[in-house]
Parts: sequence; C-alpha cells; structure tokens
Amino acid sequence: MSPLKAGDIAPKFSLPDQDGEQVNLSDFQGQRVLVYFYPKAMTPGCTVQACGLRDSKDQLKRYGVEVLGISTDKPEKLSRFAEKELLDFTLLSDEDHRVCEQFGIWGEKTFMGKTYDGIHRISFLINGEGVIEHVFDDFKTSNHHEIVLDWLKQHTS
Repeated sequence: MSPLKAGDIAPKFSLPDQDGEQVNLSDFQGQRVLVYFYPKAMTPGCTVQACGLRDSKDQLKRYGVEVLGISTDKPEKLSRFAEKELLDFTLLSDEDHRVCEQFGIWGEKTFMGKTYDGIHRISFLINGEGVIEHVFDDFKTSNHHEIVLDWLKQHTS
C-alpha cells in the first residue's frame, strides 16, 4: 500500500452519497476538495473527526475547501451518521473499496492483535485542477481539522 502523493492527479471517482445520489469529483472542478477517508461511520474516532470538520466548515469555506468523507459504509448508515451528528458535508459510500484502492489507502491494518484489510485514515487536499495539493497522514482524530486548517493558513496567499 502506498498512498498517492502531492503532485499526483486525483482519481476521477463517482460514488453514492448519504442520500443515494451520485457525486463525482469532477462536480467540484475549480474548487479545492478535502477528501478524507475514515474507517467506519458511528465509531468514536470517526465521530470525533467528522464533528471537528463540521465545526470548522466555515473556516474551510474561507479557503474555498469543500469536504467529502469516504468510507465503506452503505448510504443508509451514512445518512444515519449525518443526521445523528448534524454533519453538513457530503459522505460517500465506497462499499467495494475501489476508490480507496485508487488512492492507495486500502491495505493491511492491525488492531488488537488482529490483522485485516481496511481503510487507512488519510486525507487528501485536491486543488481546482484535480491535482493532489497535500496529503494529511499524521494526525489524531481530535486534531485532524486543526492540522488541515494550519496547513491551509500557511499555504494560502
């Protein structure tokens, strides 16, 4: 498993959102998009991470950044997650982990002594031309939004 890097072209993907509507990366042409991959909706870490992004949405907007969360959960579960946590951004369902694989973040994980394949919690900032601007792979679920915002502050003129 080796994740895509800054400078790589982001894979053009199309996935159903929490309402079952197809969303394409190309819908966001000309905009920056933070595509963040997380293992499982409704789990504690993923909830903390999602709520941090929810609470930073206005600041992210100032940098022209839209947020797309991707997990392998079914749309119905994403819909419940969004309702329960009042998430105001798009959650996408990648049930067959095809998009995860295209971004290089699907692979072996170890949790409590068990090894399995799953999503590695990595986020990609994609610019308006569809090129990966930055990869966030070193954060805690609780400070993910702060790390993204700090990077944007330093790299946005």
